[in-house]
Order: sequence, then C-alpha cells, then structure tokens
Amino acid sequence: MQHRRERIDELIGEHAARLSERLQQHRAQLFPPNAAKEMRKFAAGEVADLLGVKDSYLRKLHLDGKAPEVEMRGNGRRYYTPEDIQALREQLEKGAKIPGTYTPGRREGDHLQVITVINFKGGSGKTTTAAHLAQKAALDGYRVLAIDLDPQASLSALHGFQPEFDLLDGGTLYDAIRYDDPCPLAQVIQKTYFTNLDIVPGNLDLMEFEHETPRALAERSGSLFFTRVGDKLAEVEGDYDVVVIDCPPQLGFLTMSALSAATAVLVTVHPQMLDVMSMCQFLLMTSNLLGVVSEAGGNMDYDWLRYVVTRYEPGDGPQNQMVSFMRSMFGDHVLNHTVLKSTAISDAGITKQTLYEVEKSQFTRTTYDRARESLDAVNAEIEGLIQQAWGR
Repeated sequence: MQHRRERIDELIGEHAARLSERLQQHRAQLFPPNAAKEMRKFAAGEVADLLGVKDSYLRKLHLDGKAPEVEMRGNGRRYYTPEDIQALREQLEKGAKIPGTYTPGRREGDHLQVITVINFKGGSGKTTTAAHLAQKAALDGYRVLAIDLDPQASLSALHGFQPEFDLLDGGTLYDAIRYDDPCPLAQVIQKTYFTNLDIVPGNLDLMEFEHETPRALAERSGSLFFTRVGDKLAEVEGDYDVVVIDCPPQLGFLTMSALSAATAVLVTVHPQMLDVMSMCQFLLMTSNLLGVVSEAGGNMDYDWLRYVVTRYEPGDGPQNQMVSFMRSMFGDHVLNHTVLKSTAISDAGITKQTLYEVEKSQFTRTTYDRARESLDAVNAEIEGLIQQAWGR
C-alpha cells in the first residue's frame, strides 16, 4: 500500500489554524474580549523598597497628609497603584537633597539610552529579561519605550497584545521603518497598562523588512538600512529616558539595525555548553557583520555591553563551571548578578505575566522572593550602568 505523502505547507497551516483558535479561547478565558490587562496594586513595604525609603517614613507621609490618597484594606494596610507610586516620586523629588533621587531619568544633556537585548538561541530568557528590565525601569520612575522586534512577538503578548488578533492592520515597527511610505514612529507606539511604559508591538509583518532590505540594497534606494531604527527613535527621543529592544533570535537586518541604534547591548546566556558554543558562533557572525556596517558608516560606539546569565541553577555543578569560565573570559562584561531559574517566572509566564505583575500570594513566599530578588539585582546593576553612561 502506497504511503500518502502530506504537503507540509498545508499540514503546518492546519496546525497553525487549530493552535490559533485554541489560543484565542485561552485568551478569552484569561482576559474577556473587552478587558484590557490591569496592573496589580503594591503593598506599602514594596513601595518603600521601590522608593528607597523606610516603611515608617512612608507611613509618616500619609499621617502628615503629604502622600496621595491610596486604597486602604483591612487592618489599615495601604495599597498603591503605579500612578500613586509615580505621584509619590514626583512629590519626594521636590524635597530631595540630591536631584534625581526619586525621579532618576534623563536631565539636560543626557542621551537616550537604547538597550538592545540579543541572543541567537531561543530559550535563553531573552524576552523575559527584556520585559522585566523595561517594567522595573518604569516602576523606578524612568520613561520607558519597549520595542518588540521579534516577529514571534512574545514581548507583545506579555503586555496584553495578541499579534494575530490585535494588529490586523499593522502597527509594528515595520510600518515606521519600511522603505515605501514609512509612518511616524508615534503612530505605532501604544500605551500599556503600566505607568511610564509604552510599547511598539511586533508581529509577522516585521519579516517584511528582512525580505525588502536586499532589494533596497540592490537598488541603493533611500537611507541605509542600518540607520532606519535609530532615525525613527530620534523622532520621539524627548519622550523617553530608556528604550529596550527585544531582538529576534537570529542575526538579520532587523537585529543589525537595532544594534546600530543601540547605545548599549545586553546578551542573555543560558550557562550550558551547547548554548555557550552557539553564542560563540553568534558573536563571530555579529562581529563580522557589524564590521561591515561600521565601514559603511554605522555608529558602533556603545556605552556598555554586558552578558547576563539567565535561567541559572546555583546547585548545578556544570552550570557553575560555565559561569566561572565566562567570568574568566569576559571579566567585568559579565553582570555580577544572575537571573535564577524559577518556577515563579515560568508559572507567571503561563498567564502572560511578569514577576512584577503577579500577585505574590500565588506562590510560596520563598520561591517568589528569591526570583524577585535575583531580577531586582540584575535590573539594579543595569540601572547603575545607565546612570554611569549619563556621568552620574
């Protein structure tokens, strides 16, 4: 009996349709169609930590009527929205001895920080790292723009955008950087439910840039491909302190354009031999291609480049060896802190949330606290590099 051969394009199409329908159902259960994602409220202890003040000082501000009215729950506990936190920041800043203590963003003469997050291999925690960095910077009082350059659009999904349903008429960075009739960047920027955080979502349209750039290069039409992301960011530069770009996990024209726009680069690394070997290939290719871009006039001056170890398991001997190996090779270019592998991070991801959004009560306390401490420490280290780049 002859075996019937299947057409792979039809089979994949059928699987995609089935999956898309099921994902739509899953989404409808999590967020009914008209419901936008909302940010949780923060307990007073968390807010004191975010602001870098003591709990007792925060309480005194309320008693003295110097803090915004916030929600009171049973046993007199205060809960703050991100807007409340931002209002407190602005108020505390007025009385701060050192400028920027509570509102740490750009001042006169500071350049926009564009942090491009890259890795060649999926599963390195690239999007998770980018999302937590963007959200923590926003909580810390920076004005942040997140850009999803990955056609798979995981960063968008984490922020409540489902590319195949919400962006049917475009609305990605592609619309702003395409060669024919690009739109202003402001048109594709969306507000998120997160105070201080805007996003340019992604979807498969981004692949068009990969397909069109060779044609544009052959015709030598328009500006050079690698300046397009940077030129667009210049249009909105005054509105933001920090831009976080989540790149696709391959080295195409999008990634190279993002690297040319970057003032800083963050490479996520899962500390396993195969991942480090694939990173080695990726770095070689990146170096060669960026060399070409540089010769063509691309700007390759960065404030900093750092490797961040992700999904790290401190009890795993081989992983510890890999981390020591990387530190001996790259020295200070490896961040001191690591992102721990944690069920709290992966479980939050199932409901399309980050650790900053989930209710703490969903996890055992130690699991949540350990994961949160590791992310906060990594993000604080990156914040230090941002401030350093501004000469502070």
